[in-house]
Amino acid sequence: MSHRMAHLDEFDVIDDGRAPFRPVRHHLGITAFGANAFTGRQAGDRIINKHDEAGEHEELYLVHRGRARFQLDGDQVIAPAGTLVFARPGVTRAAFAEEPETTIVVFGGQPGEPYEVGGWEIWAPLNALYDAGNYAEAADRGRAVIEANPEYPGALYNLACCESLAGRPADAIAHLRMAIERGERYRSFAAGDSDFDPIREEPGFAELVGAGG
Repeated sequence: MSHRMAHLDEFDVIDDGRAPFRPVRHHLGITAFGANAFTGRQAGDRIINKHDEAGEHEELYLVHRGRARFQLDGDQVIAPAGTLVFARPGVTRAAFAEEPETTIVVFGGQPGEPYEVGGWEIWAPLNALYDAGNYAEAADRGRAVIEANPEYPGALYNLACCESLAGRPADAIAHLRMAIERGERYRSFAAGDSDFDPIREEPGFAELVGAGG
């Protein structure tokens, strides 16, 4: 297919307990940059969580609908529909809805680096289970997510974390290996991640992260 078209209202809405979002990148099959749309249902709702992307992504925000209030390193910016706001890595940013149903489309990528698709969008609905300590249920549901989307290293890594915490060392090691095969950076992540403390002495884990893990 030479192209794909979709209206934002056609996208599935994912709610991970923060601002509801539409997985634009995943839906359209984009692999060169990140793209997602976030919506504040009511005036005053937080749309973009406070973060700074230090050493990571440049982000471009397009106010698609409504009106948003951005906080950028302490500055307040009011942005009506059609406004573009660009934030460099290291700039602390957050955004809030000034009107109901304010929607912001976010595009991002790391300067000088090829974009790596991690798959956080498909894992987001399971974050509440992880936060609540329901690791076994998160792992069970996560396996179904991975079976449908085996290409995402970030989702594989999260599944391995949950399996480690749920007392499933063999599964955790197998899925961590798959994550590392798809994204080398997950090797160093795992070496310092406390989620893998339950399996840190397993020979298979030590082989994956190296003797320093």
